[in-house]
Formats: sequence, C-alpha cells, structure tokens
Amino acid sequence: MNSNSNDSFFASLKNDIPASIVVFFVALPLCLGIALASGAPLFSGLIAGIVGGIVVGSLSGSQIGVSGPAAGLAAIVLVAISTLGSWENFLLAVVLGGIIQVVFGLLKAGVIGYYFPSSVIKGMLTGIGIIIILKQIPHFFGYDAVPEGNLAFQQMDGENTLSEIFVMFSNISIGPTIIACVGLFILLLWDKVLSQKSKVFKIVQGPLVAVVLGIVYFNVTKGTAYGITSDHLVSVPVPADFSSFMAQFSTPNFGAITNPAVWVTAFTIALVASLETLLCVEATDKLDPEKRVTPTNRELLAQGTGNIVSGLIGGLPITQVIVRSSANIQSGGKTKKSAIIHGFFLLISVLLIPNLLNMIPLSVLAAVLLIVGFKLAKPALFKVMYKQGWKQFLPFIVTVLGIIFTDLLVGIGMGLAVGICVILLKSYQNSHFLHIEDNSNGKQKFKMTLAEEVTFFNKGAILNELDKLPEESFLELDVRKTRYLDNDIIEILEDFAFKAKNRSIDIKLVSERGTVENPPSYIEFFKLRPKLKTA
Repeated sequence: MNSNSNDSFFASLKNDIPASIVVFFVALPLCLGIALASGAPLFSGLIAGIVGGIVVGSLSGSQIGVSGPAAGLAAIVLVAISTLGSWENFLLAVVLGGIIQVVFGLLKAGVIGYYFPSSVIKGMLTGIGIIIILKQIPHFFGYDAVPEGNLAFQQMDGENTLSEIFVMFSNISIGPTIIACVGLFILLLWDKVLSQKSKVFKIVQGPLVAVVLGIVYFNVTKGTAYGITSDHLVSVPVPADFSSFMAQFSTPNFGAITNPAVWVTAFTIALVASLETLLCVEATDKLDPEKRVTPTNRELLAQGTGNIVSGLIGGLPITQVIVRSSANIQSGGKTKKSAIIHGFFLLISVLLIPNLLNMIPLSVLAAVLLIVGFKLAKPALFKVMYKQGWKQFLPFIVTVLGIIFTDLLVGIGMGLAVGICVILLKSYQNSHFLHIEDNSNGKQKFKMTLAEEVTFFNKGAILNELDKLPEESFLELDVRKTRYLDNDIIEILEDFAFKAKNRSIDIKLVSERGTVENPPSYIEFFKLRPKLKTA
C-alpha cells in the first residue's frame, strides 16, 4: 500500500471512528427494542446489529449505509414466530430468506430501487424523521412503556403515536428528564458551537459526552428522588461467563425445511427486507454529501449473505436502516469502515462491558435520536417541496402522512400510488398539442402535434380533442417527432378518418416520409413507416 493510500485510510478513520460511536449508541437501544417488539430473545437483536455492521458492512457497496434489525419487520417476525411454532423454525426462515435475497441479487432485481420517485424518497426521509421525533418524546421524559424501534402508528400498549404523548404527561419521570435536557443541551452546543471552534470537538462526538454524563448522573443520583430506576435504562443481557454468553446463540431447525409455512415466511422476509433495503439505499444516496451511487444488486447480495449468517447464529432479519444510516451521515461518516467498526463496538461491548451499557439512560439516547429526526425532517424542506409545485408536493406529503399514520411500507406505497397517478395525468396532458393556426380555403385550420411517445393512457385525451373539431374544418396531424405510437391510438385515427368524411373535415398527415392528404388507411400507413414503433 502506498503512502497516499495510507494517508487516505487514516484520514477517513478520523471521521469514521467518531461516527461509528454515534451509530453504536443509536443502534444499541434499537437492536434491543426491535427484538422486544418482535417477541424474540433480546440477544437476537444484538446479533442482527453485529452481523449487519461487520458482515453486511464488509460486503456492501454502500459507503455510508448501516444495516441491522429493522422496525418494519417486527410485526412480521412477531406473527411468524407464533405461526411456525418455535424460534428455531423461524431462524430457518431467516436463512432461506437470505438465500432468496442472494438469488434476487443474481437476477439483478436491485434495479427496482431506481423506479421510486424522488418526491416519495424525500417524503420517506421526512416521515421517518417526524416519526423518530414523536416516538422519542415519551422516552425523553422517562416514559418507556413502548420499546425503542416500534415505528408503527398503533402501538403494543394499546395507544398510538399521538395518544402516547398525551399519556406521557401523567407519567413524566424527573430523573430521566433532567439528564435528557442536559444531554440535548450538550448535543446542540457541540453541533452548533464547539464543533466549529476546534477539530477536537469533531473527533470527540457530542453523543459520547452526553452518554458518559448520563452514566455518571445515574451513579451519582442513585437512591435519590432525582435518580433513574432500572426500567429507564438500557437492558443488555448479562452473561455470567463466556459459556453463558455463547449459550445465547441459537441455530435453525433444518428439519422444518419441508414446512410450507417456513417458505412463505422466508419469501415474505426476502421481499420486505429487499424493498426496505432498496428504499433506504435510494434515500442514503440522496443524503450522501459526496453523492456516491450504491450498486443495488451488490447490496441485495450483501443483505442476503447477512441474513443467512444472522439466521444461522440466532439473529433477527436484517435490512439497511435509514435511522442508523442518517446518524452515520450526520456524524461525518465517510466510508463503510464506520458501519463495520460500529458492529465491532456492539460485539465487544456486549461481551466485555454489558453492566456498563446497562447504566445508560434511555432518555439520553432519546435526545440523540431527536437530533437525528430533526435533521431528517427539517421544516424548510416542506417549503422547498411546495414551491416545486403540486405534482412534487402531493406524493411527498402523502408519503409523509402515510408513514406517520400507518407504517413505513404502507406510507411509501401510498406515496408511490399518488406519484403514478400524477405521471399518468402528465402523460394524459402531454400526449399532444392542439392549436388553431388560421383559415385555409375558408376552413378553420387546426394543428395537432403528437408527442414522442403516445400510449393507450393518452387515448381519452386525443379522442376528446378530435371529437370537438367542428364540421368543415381542416386538421394537420404532425407525427414527425413520434417514435412510439400505441395501436389503440392508430385505431382512434382510423375511426376518426371515417367520421371526418361525414363531417367534411380534411386531414393532412405530416411525417418524416412526407405529407399525405386524407390517407385511406392509418393502420397501413404506420405499419410501413420506418423508425416508428407500434404496439
């Protein structure tokens, strides 16, 4: 390795190590919370986080994406464990789901990710940012009735995202609230002031300082009225020794491979995990300051491999996750080393210092996530999207509201549906241009110019315009720019030619082959026309 490569390697480490620490603190409660929400062993969430960081991070082509257990799969996992009868049977479904994802990657299915409109992706980022803020407010004030990582509107405790905040006002805990406010102040001070003054404050990240102060506060105030009880702290499993640690790993029951329900769950995991990953890849690439493009097929191969490994050793399913990825970007992560190092931090910490991790107040981590959420859902973005016009704003706002009031995939589906409707409307409107030119031989002259591509979506608009032409008029039909013409449109023109004779409408067809007055057959004409594709 030459000196320039060495310089580049260590230069990126200066950014990646501090970023990996922030991602570690964001990932830790989410791994545990998603496992709890999934009805799975707590350690399975940590396994998925470790594998997502080390294995997927090493294989992925994404430089700033971070993978781990996903909230979007929690409901699927909860139902599947019950349906399949045992945790070991579910692990087999995770392994098979990973294999299916690898097949998706080999079949180059990653191209699907490129077909989501930018307005929907921006809506996804904003919606997730708002959800993070709303979900973390109760944790910030020491009300931890719902585990971290539950992003669905309807919650496990019978409340919803909004009603939980009102319930919180009657359940505020003073100790967690105090240290959360101190932590939030430190994070803002670090981000807005100190990081601008010295490189030291960029290397030592604000979240690390906030977490350390949280641990100190817990120990100093223990047993006082301002103390923090254990139910407001991180809860990592604490093994008695190394053998107890290893006993937390599980293996799949390969004997259940003939069970059709296992395969149904495997395909469900593969499809949902792949879709969430591709959406996250699109979103993180937009957030990446260097605007790098992630190879999506390679990402599916990496995610599939990660799920195979995770399932083999007792972990939850894995996807690339926007919360971790955005925290990585916001903290200055430059390369995939950040994701990999965060995975090692998870592994080392749960092995060597689980008791220390269990002194971290959840409210401090909520403060960290509030900053992440705000940076994803900046109010200025709403103004920007509104100024771009309703065709951009409508899919954007529908996606945001859909994510807030349902869940991630449903919200994105709603935004995508609206986006498709907008595209169809634009296609309907832009299929042709019709205007009055002048009088020709005493007849009113109209000129219709067809667009480059005209499909059956444009059928109604063109038919409506032709039917409105007055009797004894003249129509010039210009198809010189048209490269694709749907057979439905040709049939409309054929029918109109018959009607035109009865209405004394003369037609001049203009193409690159020349001009034809009142062509006897449009079908025959377009079949003979070179360059033009018809269906």
